[in-house]
Amino acid sequence: MSNSEMDTLNPGLPEQPPAHDQLEFFIEQARKAGPVRTAVVHPVDKNSLLGAIEAAELGLIVPLLVGPEYKIRAAAELEGIDLSPYEIISTEHSHMAAERACDLVRAAEVVAMMKGSLGTSELLAAIIHKTKGIRTERRLSHVWVFDIPNYHKPLVITDAAINVAPDLLAKRDILQNAINFCHALGNPMPKVALLAAVEKVKPSMQSTIDAACLCKMSDRGQITGAIIDGPLAFDNAISLQAALDKHIDSPVSGEADILLAPDLESANMIAKQLIYLAGAKSAGLAVGARVPIILTSRAEGTLGRLASCAMASHMVHHPEQIS
Repeated sequence: MSNSEMDTLNPGLPEQPPAHDQLEFFIEQARKAGPVRTAVVHPVDKNSLLGAIEAAELGLIVPLLVGPEYKIRAAAELEGIDLSPYEIISTEHSHMAAERACDLVRAAEVVAMMKGSLGTSELLAAIIHKTKGIRTERRLSHVWVFDIPNYHKPLVITDAAINVAPDLLAKRDILQNAINFCHALGNPMPKVALLAAVEKVKPSMQSTIDAACLCKMSDRGQITGAIIDGPLAFDNAISLQAALDKHIDSPVSGEADILLAPDLESANMIAKQLIYLAGAKSAGLAVGARVPIILTSRAEGTLGRLASCAMASHMVHHPEQIS
C-alpha cells in the first residue's frame, strides 16, 4: 500500500517526509509554522553570521545577534551583509555572549539558541551552569538526523557530540531526549536500536548490558514513547535481511528511526562515515535544555544549517518535547 493510500485510510497520520528530500521537507514545514526568536551566540565569522541571516531570510528564525558588536559588524561588512533588520545585543567577549543568551532564554525573550563562532564546550558550560544556566532535570545530549540515499526514512544518531562515555542513567536521558525529538518531527512512536558489536548480552561488554537494562526500563515505563530493542549490531538495526540471516526477530530491524550508540566516539564515527562515504545530508541539535540549541559543525554547509534551524522550530512548536 502506498503512503498516499495509507493517508487516505488514516487521515490522522502525520505528514511524512519524501524519500531523499527529508531535510528539505522539514525546512518547508518549519517555514509554514513561522520563525522562532533565536539567540545567535557570538556570530563573528562568515559561516556563523551567514547561517543565521540565511535562516532569517528563509523565515525560519528571528535572530538576536549576541556578541561583540564591532566584530559582528566587521564580519557583516566583509561579506556585504545588511544588519539593519536585525537586533544586536553587544557583549565584551564570547563567554559573556553565551551567558547573555542564557539570560534571554530565562527571560523568555528567545525560544531557541544557535551556536556561532565559539567553542562548543564554552557554550555548553554556560548552558549547564547550576544557577545561571538553562538546564532541565535531564542531561543535555546531541541528536544528529540524517537523510541517507539508501535508507528509506530519516535516521537519528545519538549522542555524537556531548556525552563522551555515558553510563546507564545518562543513556536513559539521551534516549528519552532523542525520542521526544522524533515526536516533535511527527513520529509518534519511533523505533530505537540500542547498538553494540553483538546481539547477545555478554558480561564482558558493557554496551550489551546497558542495552538490556534500557529495554527493561522501557518495559517499566522509565523510558516512554518508543519501541526499543537491543543489543543490536549496526547491520541488524538497519537491515531486516541481516537480522533474518542471523535468526533475530526484532520489530526494530530494518525500520530503526533512532540509533543509540554505546559512546560518543562510535556515534561520531558512524555519523561522519554516513556523511563522507554514503553522501548523507545531516542536521544537528543539542536537546535536553530549556530550549533547543542549534549546534552545527564549522564545516556544515547551507542545507545543514537551515535544516538544523528547522529542527529547532519543530521542537519549539512542540514544547512538551523540550522539558
